[in-house]
Amino acid sequence: MRLVTVAGPPSCGKTSVLARACGLLAAQGMHTAVVKFDCLQTRDADAYAAAGITAVAALSGGLCPDHFFATNLEEAWDWAAGTGAECCVIETAGLCNRCSPHLRGALALCVVDNLMGIDAPEKIGPMLRLADMVLVTKGDLVSQAEREVYRHRIRQMNGRALIRHINGLTGQGCQELATVLSRAPDIATVTDMRLRFAMPAAVCSYCLSETRIGARYQKGNVRKAEFAATPPRDPEGEAAYAAGGEGDAGAGTATFREHPHGN
Repeated sequence: MRLVTVAGPPSCGKTSVLARACGLLAAQGMHTAVVKFDCLQTRDADAYAAAGITAVAALSGGLCPDHFFATNLEEAWDWAAGTGAECCVIETAGLCNRCSPHLRGALALCVVDNLMGIDAPEKIGPMLRLADMVLVTKGDLVSQAEREVYRHRIRQMNGRALIRHINGLTGQGCQELATVLSRAPDIATVTDMRLRFAMPAAVCSYCLSETRIGARYQKGNVRKAEFAATPPRDPEGEAAYAAGGEGDAGAGTATFREHPHGN
């Protein structure tokens, strides 16, 4: 069975483009099963069902959706295999920019949109930088120049990925995506597969439901910032900075130190 991981920020259009592409695969006789990992609630499984695609949703609740995905991947794979699917598509929740859900040996897709901001690609970590294909949505809402600059920024972060503009509403680019999905590597089992990059480290007191703020309550893998002294305010400089000049807005700097075992 083929395996595809699809990651991207919230509301960037992952479900829309996948529903279109999987629908095209179904028309060609390829059965696809979709597993949607989300956090608090989702209607995406219903959206897939409305398109005639076998789908199921799993909610992580208070857990990190990236870790929840990794600990439930075997079960998701077994479920998809039980449906008789030829291709299993794992759509992750809208993740933080440091998350790393892609697997070595499986097709890895990242979905981003043109409305995220021109600097967004450099703020996104492994889910974009280690993807095999980057899909850019909502290009119809920006100018051609903005699309080209955004594409260049993506290329700076990932020099080898296939980059395509796609629209889940009109279907633009979805046929090519369907072709890519149909050619994903065939995999016997996900057991013993490896992530392409380590997930974010997070084993601290707040992971264990601590709610109080303060150094005395912080244990485990804690990273503290050391903020440099902020220079005195310069009203004239702030005014010049706000007007687009070279005034100093009085910004400070911060360095970090790690406390791997707490205080």
